[in-house]
Amino acid sequence: MKKENWDLIIRPHQRFFDLNLREVWRYRDLVMQFVRRDIVAVYKQTLLGPVWFVVQPILTTIVFTFVFGNLAGLAPDNVPTALFYMAGIIPWNYFSECLMKTSTTFTGNASIYGKVYFPRLVMPFSVVISNMAKLGIQLIILAIVWLYYYLKGGYDFQLSPVLLLLPVVIIIMAGLGLSLGILISSLTTKYRDFAFLVAFGVELLKFASTLIFPLFLIKNDTYRTIIYANPMTSIIETFRFALMGKGAEFNPMALVYSAVFMVVVFLFSTLLFNRVEKSFMDTV
Repeated sequence: MKKENWDLIIRPHQRFFDLNLREVWRYRDLVMQFVRRDIVAVYKQTLLGPVWFVVQPILTTIVFTFVFGNLAGLAPDNVPTALFYMAGIIPWNYFSECLMKTSTTFTGNASIYGKVYFPRLVMPFSVVISNMAKLGIQLIILAIVWLYYYLKGGYDFQLSPVLLLLPVVIIIMAGLGLSLGILISSLTTKYRDFAFLVAFGVELLKFASTLIFPLFLIKNDTYRTIIYANPMTSIIETFRFALMGKGAEFNPMALVYSAVFMVVVFLFSTLLFNRVEKSFMDTV
């Protein structure tokens, strides 16, 4: 009997410490197809289409400026209030959307996973990349707002050399959204309660960062440590400091903490993800 030669043999992950990221790279064309689907399908039947990429941060900035800046007086006086809040809202929105969408990787795509094989990590990676396109558009709007206030005058602020670190900050931010999202998606295959806690938890995490108020308002060292324990705090602070040079604090050690936190959570969540994907169709 002639021995059969197979081009591809699909086996479950036998070892816990088996990331198998090389296989995800082999399916990079599929990743880009999912990216295109995410960008086109979401706004395909809407009136404004991709204009929502611009409308959402602008409307949120207006509300934050009026409520927290003008009424509550939480924004710093030496920088434009709208720029201060927009520089925090845009990175936060990217992080939260990556987390929310990747957290439904298994439950939201069970019908696809049950029909055809491909590395399951392809789906969350495509979410992070597709949101990157949206982030790029919103960063252009942020640059326009910065230029407007800079040319208008009346505020003593300027770009900081920390601006060169923004690509690294964006990678850390993307890694945080991806890591926490796939961690939650792995847990929700068996414990659906986590799905209900995600949106609530993201809102709580927002108030445990400096999205609404500047860090210098917090004088108590214990409270500052708690705020810095949120890895998104250093990212928001770095964004603001890079654009204005004031109104925020640039803490290199806090940024390193966020990077280390991201790497540790990514490794753990990916290992757990690989372990869960062997049997998730039986529980979803």
